[in-house]
Amino acid sequence: MIKNKEITSRDENFADWYTNIVQKADIVDYSSIKGFNILAPLGCALWENIQNFLNKRFKETGHQNVMMPVLIPESLLQKEADHIEGFAPETALVCEAGGEKLAEKLCVRPTSETLFCDYYSKIVKSHRDLPKKYNQWCSVVRWEKETRPLLRGREFWWQEGHTVHASKQEAEEETMQMLKIYQELFENVLAIPVIVGKKTKKETFAGAEYTLTVETLMYNGVTLQSATSHYFGENFSKPFNITFANKENKLEYAKQTSWGITTRTLGAIVMVHGDDNGLVLPPRVAPNQVVIIPIKNTENVLKTSKQVEEALKKADISNFTDTTERSAGFKFAEHEMKGVPVRIEIGEKDLEAGVITIVRRDTLQKSTLPLDENLAENIKKLLDDIQTNMFQTAKKRMEEKTFTAYSLEEMEKIISTTPGFIKTMWCGDQACEDKAKKKFAIKSRCMPFKQEKIADKCAICGKEAKYLVIWGIQY
Repeated sequence: MIKNKEITSRDENFADWYTNIVQKADIVDYSSIKGFNILAPLGCALWENIQNFLNKRFKETGHQNVMMPVLIPESLLQKEADHIEGFAPETALVCEAGGEKLAEKLCVRPTSETLFCDYYSKIVKSHRDLPKKYNQWCSVVRWEKETRPLLRGREFWWQEGHTVHASKQEAEEETMQMLKIYQELFENVLAIPVIVGKKTKKETFAGAEYTLTVETLMYNGVTLQSATSHYFGENFSKPFNITFANKENKLEYAKQTSWGITTRTLGAIVMVHGDDNGLVLPPRVAPNQVVIIPIKNTENVLKTSKQVEEALKKADISNFTDTTERSAGFKFAEHEMKGVPVRIEIGEKDLEAGVITIVRRDTLQKSTLPLDENLAENIKKLLDDIQTNMFQTAKKRMEEKTFTAYSLEEMEKIISTTPGFIKTMWCGDQACEDKAKKKFAIKSRCMPFKQEKIADKCAICGKEAKYLVIWGIQY
């Protein structure tokens, strides 16, 4: 593969490589305020496709979209003590408006649990009102000290679902259902393999009884928490007095959930699939699955390009023709940078031979296809093959970067030489988590649903083990 000279090599400096791609591929750019980034056209298009997939699945499972205010009264945010404690260091406050100091500070939403709870306390009265299953798409502000485009910003875009139920069973089913939808997005649409499981108590979302998580592994072995689903139980309904009359006409506290995914997902696409030529997009999320490039803008070539474009559109394959007055080589490099899954090259010699040239972005392999009535069907098969190959490649890499450790010494060796997911047995004591974080700067990612017993003793303290835990360096 010929490297794009404008991009830092992925293996030489991963951080610089990542920053190069998100900017040069038109995904994100810096604004004049630290941590507040601009979601550029390709970034917006990718996020819209993710929204489209999730909105469809959310609505199929009975959810409705709503929009909550951007500001939260400080007193409202303080109603749930654990929750505000978890967010207090990151909260931005509005203290003055209209030229006057405010009687009460307003928080720029870091998340919207309290807004939803306040709303639910007003509209939920009876078991007949339940469940309420709402979601909103918005941006939130968290005043992070260290920022990195898409991965950790002071403002980011996300969706946050908040639901309220009559029973624990129904709420817990909701929590698991939403996690499975996220897993479906990552594996079937984004071609990113995942580990799913339950967070330890230390890593549980502030105010939740427990948190379920989707964990992914980047090319460099660093982990990324990619989606979470929380079961709140009555932790919010009690302070916000969300009660309902049950079938016996007795008051009960409602059971709640919350779940979300953010634009850091775009960062995951870059870091899992990208290469030294730029972005590599899975066909099922790519805004344009095919780019058609006329080698020269001659009448015959342009006419054929238009015919191919129309044939692909009829087959529901998103595509466009680049007829800009630039060299073919420049266009090749640009669309490789932007990760378009398939490039079709059409020149006079191709037309004479009755073929078109095809280049697949995942491997940069070049081939030809007959210019006939089966073209769209053949391109569809190629796109499916690219989607499968990208997932399998990422899965193999994740498996190769998943290690087993039986002691602190083995954990240290893995972290310092070949970072990735580390499987160990754990006693369940938070002191062991704290020790690992202090010693190696790693955190527990989750207790995977697929539990194994790989040893009898905790790898950190040597006491009797209770759980298999996945550890890793995190973004």
